[in-house]
Amino acid sequence: MTDTVIETSTRRRSLIAGCGAHAVHDGLTDVIYVLLPIWQAQFALSYAQIGLLRGAYSGMMAVFQLLASRAAKRWGRTPMLVGGTALAGAAYLLVGQASGLTLLLLALLLGGLGASTQHPLASSMITDAYEDGGGVKQALSHYNFSGDIGKTLIPGLVGLLLTVISWRASATLLGLLGLAAAGLLWWLIPRQSPASMASKKTRPQSGSGSASGLRALILTGTLDSAVRMGFLTFLPFLLQAKGAGTAGIGLALTLLFIGGAFGKLLCGYLGARIGMMKTVWLTETSTALLIVAAVDLPLAGLMVMLPVLGLVLNGTSSVLYGAVPDLAGAGKREQAFALFYTGTIGGGALAPVVFGGVGDGLGVPVAVMVLAGVLMVTLPLAWGAQRDIAVKD
Repeated sequence: MTDTVIETSTRRRSLIAGCGAHAVHDGLTDVIYVLLPIWQAQFALSYAQIGLLRGAYSGMMAVFQLLASRAAKRWGRTPMLVGGTALAGAAYLLVGQASGLTLLLLALLLGGLGASTQHPLASSMITDAYEDGGGVKQALSHYNFSGDIGKTLIPGLVGLLLTVISWRASATLLGLLGLAAAGLLWWLIPRQSPASMASKKTRPQSGSGSASGLRALILTGTLDSAVRMGFLTFLPFLLQAKGAGTAGIGLALTLLFIGGAFGKLLCGYLGARIGMMKTVWLTETSTALLIVAAVDLPLAGLMVMLPVLGLVLNGTSSVLYGAVPDLAGAGKREQAFALFYTGTIGGGALAPVVFGGVGDGLGVPVAVMVLAGVLMVTLPLAWGAQRDIAVKD
């Protein structure tokens, strides 16, 4: 009975810690969208430079994810996750002191480096905690949902704070939040005994896998993420052109992320019911149409549409993530997840830079239309991945 109580407590603490880390890190990542228009005005930045700032954070996060996973094997998962969260917080303290583009870029690079620890380590921590007793997918769905809670609350609150305090003071508060979260994680994450860790390392993983299907899935996720991050980069400027102020931009992002959070839950169930391919075709086609509509709609109409757009914009990622175990080879589940995260975050990091250049040359409306066109490429890729899942089954 005592062992059962301890195991339940360990699982619960692991889930809370992983979900908390995801919420804080995703909030610190996406609050950049609220700050981009302010930085553009403060430092006279071009759209390409704006894309560089956004891409710097996500790029570092993508590049160092695999290295963070390997480093955790040497120095331990908890120190790496706690240290990464503290570094992300310290980066925002540096952002608050930035006097120009160079220091701002350096701070965001450090923030992305700290953020690289979260996805691979928090998700594997939750998977390890729930693998013995079952419920891994349910636990990971809570983990995915928590990220959207962070994306909803933190940018929304900062958007409101910016109406009463400066952006530098807001960045400092974000830094303190990161440092406080690191301290809570150190206390909350349960310590594992060497015997328990050894048993998890030697436990076999099932799955025959499909390399071609996994490649198609990763490419689908990469393009989907690229469009999502590209659109999020341009959305504040679309809203600004329609007359929205700082508080309005914060509210718009909140509405978008609320829809995205429910989209991850709804599309996960929908994917299980009608299959990955049909769900992806439905969500990606709807996303493309709504992105095109966002260019022409007036501000009030766009604000009303944003929760629906968020639902399909974010919902696809949940379906794709759930298909990774179906295509991972035997004993290669963690590697498959790491590759999937690296591809999607890498696509999201490059997109603001690439499409920022398109925005500079052709204007924001044209760049947004191009994003909608890119989504159509995901449809045959999703069909290829679904075909290999069906063959495997």
